[in-house]
Amino acid sequence: MAAKLDMGRAWNEAVASISANRDMVLIVAGVFFLLPNLMLSMLAPGAAQPPAMPAGAEANLEQVTAQLSAWFAEVWWMYAAIAVLQAVGTLALLALLTDRDRPTVGEAIGFGVKALPTYLATQIIISLGVGLAGGAAIMVAQVVPLLGVLLVLLAMVFVLYAMIKLSLITPAIAIEKEMNPVAALKRSWRLTKGNSLLILGFFLLLLVAFVVISIVVGLVLAAFSLLGDDVGLIVSAVGNGLVSMVMVTVMLAALAAVHRQLSAGNQMAQTFE
Repeated sequence: MAAKLDMGRAWNEAVASISANRDMVLIVAGVFFLLPNLMLSMLAPGAAQPPAMPAGAEANLEQVTAQLSAWFAEVWWMYAAIAVLQAVGTLALLALLTDRDRPTVGEAIGFGVKALPTYLATQIIISLGVGLAGGAAIMVAQVVPLLGVLLVLLAMVFVLYAMIKLSLITPAIAIEKEMNPVAALKRSWRLTKGNSLLILGFFLLLLVAFVVISIVVGLVLAAFSLLGDDVGLIVSAVGNGLVSMVMVTVMLAALAAVHRQLSAGNQMAQTFE
């Protein structure tokens, strides 16, 4: 029988792991999450958000699509570079938060670079699966609209379920050092057995808290725009970057805590089977 996730315990362990490694965590999180966001917001403010879309009767699908395509063609490489950097940072942070050998910052980053191909391979596999499911549903919708709408809804439910089942891929790579992408996918699917709703509930609670905090911080930072556009841009970039960095760190620590609980329970279950 699979172990049940204790959300309170997972939260306490997440906070404790951050506190125990705060100095090294701050360095890695700052380099891989804060700095890239600051550079994007301050050096290329136009790339930080899509262009404003025309409203009302002026808006049409072709115009919106053309504007978004032109914007994406100019900035995609920035987002791709940041995504790769943050993937390395994610793997390094998980290693710092969980590795009992107490790696240095350099060793954790080195592991992140080493594990990056495995992580990217898992994301490609997932993207292909989601793309095939969504593409099939859209094709059916074009032929049989009513059936297609139902299939699209089912595809959305399946994608959400798959996201929960595959939520422990990164810990499987960073903590268990599983370098086979297919094995990492299977490991996450197996670890989450019997806990899908609890995992969803846990991360939904975190997400709601993050949204509330973001709104409050956003309102506070918006006030600085009264001091001038440049001041508003700098304060907003730094403030939003710090909030994003803290949120990512907390989410990863929570993910590691969930993995710790479920992997321990999984090992005990296998022992008694």
